[in-house]
Amino acid sequence: MKFEGTESYIAEEDLTVAVNAAVALERPLLVKGEPGTGKTELARQVAGALGLDMIEWHIKSTTKAQQGLYEYDAVSRLRDSQLGSDKVGDVRHYIKQGKLWQAFVAPRRTVLLIDEIDKADIEFPNDLLQELDRMEFHVYETGETVRAAERPIVIITSNNEKELPDAFLRRCFFHYIRFPDADTLKKIIEVHHPGIKDALLTAALTRFYEIRETPGLKKKPSTSEVLDWLKLLLAEDLTAEDLRKDGVNALPRLHGALLKNEQDVHLFERLAFVARSGR
Repeated sequence: MKFEGTESYIAEEDLTVAVNAAVALERPLLVKGEPGTGKTELARQVAGALGLDMIEWHIKSTTKAQQGLYEYDAVSRLRDSQLGSDKVGDVRHYIKQGKLWQAFVAPRRTVLLIDEIDKADIEFPNDLLQELDRMEFHVYETGETVRAAERPIVIITSNNEKELPDAFLRRCFFHYIRFPDADTLKKIIEVHHPGIKDALLTAALTRFYEIRETPGLKKKPSTSEVLDWLKLLLAEDLTAEDLRKDGVNALPRLHGALLKNEQDVHLFERLAFVARSGR
């Protein structure tokens, strides 16, 4: 069972090595990188390439680790007891399986995505240490222990918004997805926009990397954003010459796909003004 990338997901060699190492070690794969570099999509592609089902757990700032195991609805049970419901006698009616529970009891091996773990409270990763290590947990309300019938492939993503605990990191295989170089990005674009003219692609990539490397930029545009930008360029039937006319310091065409806050838009407006004043 080896992951080698897919037709729709260009994975560099170091990434495929990391995925396969994590699978061989039976440890969670912790993937970090800039937003938009394909961390979440990686889990979906691994599942598709290996022919496995996928369970996604998207983490929010309010998410608690317990929710990944199960949730006990004591309020509903109290209400039903007051109404004389027959369900009250079986506490299992009031227990909702979390994503880890679903992955553990799945009829065959799954890929479990824990997406953007750094959004949660700092204690969240530590609260999952034993469950991810032993692949089991105890349900106090029923007295049962839920064990993984088939150990899932666990892929955890982080945008590096906060540091993760050392004890958690020790239990993971780590990989940082670097922003792709021009050659790799060109391959990614050709997958999503097959048949794009070489001249337009070269001009667009040149402009894109100039934007990313502009000093003072607050948010660098990502892979997903350059794909959106190219889609718009193609829809507007713009040419390589149209992009070259912008000049290095001008506000880029259809910049709303690339620049996502007013500070960066103002930065390029100032650069464009300086460029015009210097002529």
